[in-house]
Amino acid sequence: MLVFPNAKLNLGLYITSQRPDGFRNLESVFVPLPWTDALEVLPAFMGTETSLTLTGIPIPGELATNLCLRAYELLKADFDLPPVQLHLHKVVPIGAGLGGGSGDAAFALRALNDLFVLGLTPAALEGYARRLGSDCAFFIRNKPVLAYERGDVFEDVTLDLTGVACKVVYPGLHISTAEAYSRVQPRTPRHELRTAISQPLETWRDTISNDFEEALMPQYPVLGEIKAQLYAAGAAYASLSGSGSAVYGLFPGQETPPKLELAQEYQVWDGRL
Repeated sequence: MLVFPNAKLNLGLYITSQRPDGFRNLESVFVPLPWTDALEVLPAFMGTETSLTLTGIPIPGELATNLCLRAYELLKADFDLPPVQLHLHKVVPIGAGLGGGSGDAAFALRALNDLFVLGLTPAALEGYARRLGSDCAFFIRNKPVLAYERGDVFEDVTLDLTGVACKVVYPGLHISTAEAYSRVQPRTPRHELRTAISQPLETWRDTISNDFEEALMPQYPVLGEIKAQLYAAGAAYASLSGSGSAVYGLFPGQETPPKLELAQEYQVWDGRL
């Protein structure tokens, strides 16, 4: 079985309070981004053990800690799963605030559920996904939501960005989640996100923001420079995604996003949502 785990964008991101468990409560709108990895899940050859092979962008850390393998082990603890062969071709940048690793984990759960006919409902799959990472559960239903708490409690949101041209720029700057969160302090959002997101996209520039921009852009000026380039090129809305370091621009009414003068080593995704 071959699946294509996609990334996500954050429309607004507010860190609202500190949690007793050490995490932070947040508020954000998550939307799917069709920048994808490729994940193949197959029953293992007779007599062989579960394995994972990787190609594409190098993934740091021990192979045994990969979220795709952890997803398999999580389900195997509750179901009599046979050994599998997993192959992940990594395309979505790591440490970019695009949820690439979380998407891989969620799609692994979904693929295993389908391949072995486990009969798990989306709600049950979300329960497993929450045990793998804060935003993994989003990728189970994979539709726009208003996310709360650790980013794993969702409310439906009326939002249709279908066909909106989008450019995502990753400057090759890996910002760890721990570093990003260490630089931001919880506060009450200046605008109510549900209300702001319901207004025309052209108004978002003044009402929807990402708390990590104020915390990270002084330390990493390139992020602000990319955002300024996107606006100068005609973006109706531009923002850092997640805790960085990918920056995106939305260009409604355009067939394709405009070209930018960017460093050759930057990774860029151009397309329509």
